[in-house]
Amino acid sequence: MTHVNSATDVIAPPRRLRKGRPEWLRGPALVGVIAIVAWVLVALTVPWWTPYDPLASVGDRLVGPSLKHLMGTDQLGRDVFTRTLWGSRTSLPVAFVVIVSSVILGTLVGAVSGFFGGWIDAVLMRFVDITMAFPPILLAMAITASLGPGVRNALIAMVLVWWPIYARLLRAQVIAVKQREYVESAEAIGVKRFTILRRYVLPMAYTPVLVNATMDFGQVVLLTASLSFIGLGARPPSPEWGAMITEGATQFYSWWIATAPGLAILMVVLAFNYLGDALRDSFDVKAGL
Repeated sequence: MTHVNSATDVIAPPRRLRKGRPEWLRGPALVGVIAIVAWVLVALTVPWWTPYDPLASVGDRLVGPSLKHLMGTDQLGRDVFTRTLWGSRTSLPVAFVVIVSSVILGTLVGAVSGFFGGWIDAVLMRFVDITMAFPPILLAMAITASLGPGVRNALIAMVLVWWPIYARLLRAQVIAVKQREYVESAEAIGVKRFTILRRYVLPMAYTPVLVNATMDFGQVVLLTASLSFIGLGARPPSPEWGAMITEGATQFYSWWIATAPGLAILMVVLAFNYLGDALRDSFDVKAGL
């Protein structure tokens, strides 16, 4: 018969969970976190250590990869590797602003709609349904074209396209949480409804939103590049990944021009997908049963 010294022996977590990195931060998730941190550091520090100006001609035109130019030069003699690194200063901040703005707006609409219900829910959700009836890329293209090409207008368009996703997701979570007994008890003792929403409902409903936002970050980077690729986002000579791929598409045999920004997009998208998958599995209660 096993002897238990104290109650703490029963409830203490396994040793492997008490020390070291979290259980979910392993394998692909760890690779994703390393890649994300690396790109963030590049975006923050690239002006201080890159040897070339991303807008200046620094060599012969259309020279292939070499020790001097790791990813060759483009049709104007600019260093492709340097321009790819500088592109992170556009793509990553835009994606961050889009995700944060969409989460804030979607949270406001979804929380109010799900918690108060009634005609408020009907009106807000019909507006969400109208927005989500269109494919995101097509709606973003239409909004950006109406506002005019540019990074700022593309950012506004992507926020308008993305926020309904979080509104719908949080609404469903709020409806589920507000039916729990502790919420009904708070209402019974006279706690104000906005206080109940803020203190008791949102903290229990917000996890799926955070997981979804992590996975959407890479998709927003991809959408930003797509808008620039068709001429609705960043404009030349800006070193933005989508615009660089457009330039590379006109030089079919100079494969390195489009390859470098394409690999950068691939790395960022995969990194956030790996991280989002790990967070989703970590927060999924059913996964541990």
